[in-house]
Amino acid sequence: MALTPNQFSPMLATLADQPIDAEGWLYEVKWDGYRALSFLKGEKVEIRSRNNKSFNNKFYPVRNDLARMKLEAVFDGEIVAIGASGISDFGRLQNWRSESDGELRYYVFDILEFKGKSLLKQPLSSRKQLLEKILPESNIVQLSKSFNTKGKAFYKTASELGLEGIVAKHADSVYTPGMRSREWLKIKIGNRHEVVIGGYTANEGSSKAFSSLLVGVFTNGKLEYRGKVGTGFSNALQKKLLQQFKPLIRKTSPFVIEPDINSPSRFRPNPPHAEAVWIRPELVCEVEYTEMTADGVMRHPSFKGMRSDKAAVKVVDEKPVAVENIRTMKRKAGRIIPRASKAERKTLLNPNETTQVKKVNGVELSFSNLNKIFWPKEKYEKRDLINYYYQVAPYILPYLEGRPQSLNRFPNGINGKSFYQKDVTAKIPDWIETFPYHSEKDERDKKFLVVSNEASLLFMANLGCIEINPWSSKVSRPDFPDWCVIDLDPDGNDFKKVLEAALVTREVLEHAGIEGYPKTSGSTGIHIYIPLGGKYDYEHSKEFARLIATLVHRQIPRFTSIERATKDRKGKIYIDFLQNRPQATLAAPYALRPKPGAPVSTPVTWDEVKRGFKITDFNIKSAIQRFKETGDLFKGVLGKGIDMRKVLQKLTD
Repeated sequence: MALTPNQFSPMLATLADQPIDAEGWLYEVKWDGYRALSFLKGEKVEIRSRNNKSFNNKFYPVRNDLARMKLEAVFDGEIVAIGASGISDFGRLQNWRSESDGELRYYVFDILEFKGKSLLKQPLSSRKQLLEKILPESNIVQLSKSFNTKGKAFYKTASELGLEGIVAKHADSVYTPGMRSREWLKIKIGNRHEVVIGGYTANEGSSKAFSSLLVGVFTNGKLEYRGKVGTGFSNALQKKLLQQFKPLIRKTSPFVIEPDINSPSRFRPNPPHAEAVWIRPELVCEVEYTEMTADGVMRHPSFKGMRSDKAAVKVVDEKPVAVENIRTMKRKAGRIIPRASKAERKTLLNPNETTQVKKVNGVELSFSNLNKIFWPKEKYEKRDLINYYYQVAPYILPYLEGRPQSLNRFPNGINGKSFYQKDVTAKIPDWIETFPYHSEKDERDKKFLVVSNEASLLFMANLGCIEINPWSSKVSRPDFPDWCVIDLDPDGNDFKKVLEAALVTREVLEHAGIEGYPKTSGSTGIHIYIPLGGKYDYEHSKEFARLIATLVHRQIPRFTSIERATKDRKGKIYIDFLQNRPQATLAAPYALRPKPGAPVSTPVTWDEVKRGFKITDFNIKSAIQRFKETGDLFKGVLGKGIDMRKVLQKLTD
């Protein structure tokens, strides 16, 4: 009979007082995270916590990675959030909302079923061998290795690495669901314990949201007091916790014996007067402490995080059992911490919440209406737009920073009403940089938005700016563009002709010793950038572009035009040089476009132009992986720049 989430709970380990040296035992890392059972049937995956809550949405990268494997199996393991060293960090996991909050790992240490066959009665060693054989390579779902080694040596290594603890498992142990077995032992390196919150205190004269938590454990169904937890909180965390406490407030103490919260201690003979607020004992947290006193109260407890994965009624005292008289083990410990993968940008926003707040560059950004569909045919949401700009920020920001922007806003997606917004006076937060200008139309002083960092880019994306349109110059030298652009507009012509015109443009530039940098417009055309290095003003840039456009047109007059008026082009490709005027803007390299398919204005190589491609090859789903592989093909645009005098001599020879 196949295992199902609703009828199954994991096997539990018994707390031991020390590591053991004996034959027949395997050692693993005790990961500091959430225990998780995963039920896989092809692409259908269900991940459950110890108390049978679904982790599918909360830890969506794990679910997606398991679905990618297309296995038919049941795994047991631990979901953790890791730092750069590969050490699990429970505090980071607690606050995890999306991939921008840290890297998730699902360390799988057991397999309970494979292809419909139960493995519960097979020895652990056999289950481990099968697991190692079938588990695909992955950055997220990884094998939690077992080591046949000496327990004390393994414990010492784990302690030096700063781990929470280790787990010893008998190699021949079968899997007993829901049971706490002595064939699995956990040995903690520090003193940590799960406790139930029964109330909190407010000290007289204190400005804090609360002064300490009043915590305990259940014994025979009654809540016994284990102490006050007054450290380990930030002000923001206290306020957040207080919101969780409010609906649980009750008039009487939930503890079997009401604690004396104002009793003096040898460290605080005259403690400040405190008032207790009692709450229903339903919330569980984890604390770290130095030792337990004779009367069962923790000394120096510190808050480590909430435990939403465990039911309060199951939180009891864990007293370590002695593990003496066990035979010595033989082998030495190997590497016990998998290497952390190279950090890469993934998603900023999770796929579930419609409104999310993220801190970026030290400011809090509130992202709203994230479920709104921006590309109807593909069902891409506003969330996808913001996640894209978060991931592409390292590539696009060099072409945006310090540049005024013309905001092209699509608040209801590509099929909704859109509008341009240049003036942002009194409409944006104070932390965003602006650049002043005078409007002759209504005789008013106004302000452009200036992108100065990632936060301002994401702020624009939240406004519905699908495409990003920067000036060619920076506010530090507003009259001197960093690049000149030749814009090949097909005006209804076959795209193959646009590619042909681009190659002719390259020939003209190469004749003058100029390196041109092509990119897709993200719509129907090609843009070719020429680096100027901020050495020439807009008039020079425009007239230089006019010369290039004229020379290209002379070579292919049959299907190109340099006439500005559409009626005068007679249906030919327009070689546009007028984009090089002050305040004129084009879609930035790496910017999305408000077109079906969510195409991206993508830098390409000249070899790709020769071979030919489709604009739709580069879109919101494919572009990021491409950029990781190619790097920034456009970085030469921000280089030294051409010597226009020498170039003009070559062009007119």
